[in-house]
Amino acid sequence: MFLPFSWILGTSEWIPFESNPVDCFFQGLVGACGVSVLCNLMRIYYFSQTCNDSETEAESKQRSSSPGSLLRGNWRTTVQFWSLTVLLSLVGSRVSSLILLEFSLRAVSAWASAGLNTDGRGLELLLIQCQFSLGCGLTCTLVFLHQGAPHSSLSLFLAAALSWALAGCCSSLWSHVARLYPLHSTERYCGKCISLLTSGHTMLASLQRAVVLAFALATVASTATVYDHFLSQKDALKFWTPLTLCYTMLVVYVQEDQHRQTGAEALVHTVVLRLGALLVLMMTVGQWSDVLQVLITFLGEAVCLLPSQDLLQVVLKEEEEDANSGKRKQSSSHRTREHTTKTSSKDS
Repeated sequence: MFLPFSWILGTSEWIPFESNPVDCFFQGLVGACGVSVLCNLMRIYYFSQTCNDSETEAESKQRSSSPGSLLRGNWRTTVQFWSLTVLLSLVGSRVSSLILLEFSLRAVSAWASAGLNTDGRGLELLLIQCQFSLGCGLTCTLVFLHQGAPHSSLSLFLAAALSWALAGCCSSLWSHVARLYPLHSTERYCGKCISLLTSGHTMLASLQRAVVLAFALATVASTATVYDHFLSQKDALKFWTPLTLCYTMLVVYVQEDQHRQTGAEALVHTVVLRLGALLVLMMTVGQWSDVLQVLITFLGEAVCLLPSQDLLQVVLKEEEEDANSGKRKQSSSHRTREHTTKTSSKDS
C-alpha cells in the first residue's frame, strides 16, 4: 500500500538541485557569464592581432566592410548562453568539484609531460578546453563560500548582477571591435581601439593569469567539497587511493595520445574519455543524481566547444604557421652549414 508513496520519496535522489533552485540558477548564471567573458576576450585578442598583422589597407577595408560574417551568430550566442546557464544550474557541487579537479590534474599533467609548446599554443588550447570546467569551478566556489550564509540568495543575486554587467561589457566590446576596429585602428580616433592597438598584445597573458587564479581558488573549494562528500567516510581512502592513481594514469595517457591526433578530433576524444571515466566513477561510488549530472556535463561540454570552432581554427592555424616557419629556419640553417662546409673543403 505504501509502495507508490515510498517510490515518490525515492525520486528525490534524482532531483539535480542540491539547494534552492533560485540559488542554483544564480550560480549557473555566474558560471555562464564567466565563460562568456573568456570567449569574448579571446575573440577580441585574436581579431585585433589578425588586423594588426594585415599589411595592406585593402585587407582592413575588407574586414570592416563585412562585419555580418562575424556577428551573424548573435542569436546562437544567446541560445548558447542560456543553455549553458541551465546546464550549470543542474550540475551539483559534487560533480562540479570532480570536473574541476580532473581538468586541473590534466592541465598539470600537460605541464609535466612537456606537452605545452614554448610559444604558448598549448596554453591557448587549454583556454579553449577549460570553458565548461571554468563554469563548474565558479559554481562550486559560490556553493562553498555561501554554505550557511543567512542571506545567500541576496549575495548570489548581487554576484549574478555583477557578472551579468561584466559579461555585457565584454560582449559590447567584442561587437564594437568586430565592426569598427579595422577602421578605427587606422584612423586612430577611438579610445577603445587605440588601447587595443597599443596594449592588446598583453590581453592573452592577463587572461591566462586570471583563469589560473580562478582555478586555484576553485581547487580549494572543490577539494573541501570532495572531502566532505566522499573522503570523510570510513575506509574511503582505501578505496579512493588506487582509484585516483588509475585515473591519474588515464589522464597521462589522454595527454600523450592527444599529440597524435588533429585539433578537433583530439578535443572530442579527450572530452569523451574524461567524462566517460567520470561517469564510471560516479556509477561506482556516487548517487544516481551524480550519474545524471555527469550525463548533463556531456551536453555542457558540447555547448561550450561547438561554438568555439573559430577559436580552435585560429590557434591551430597559428600553430601550423609557426611549425612551418621553424622548418624553414631549420632547412636554411642546414643549407648554410653545408655551404660553409663545402667552401672550407675547397679552401683546404
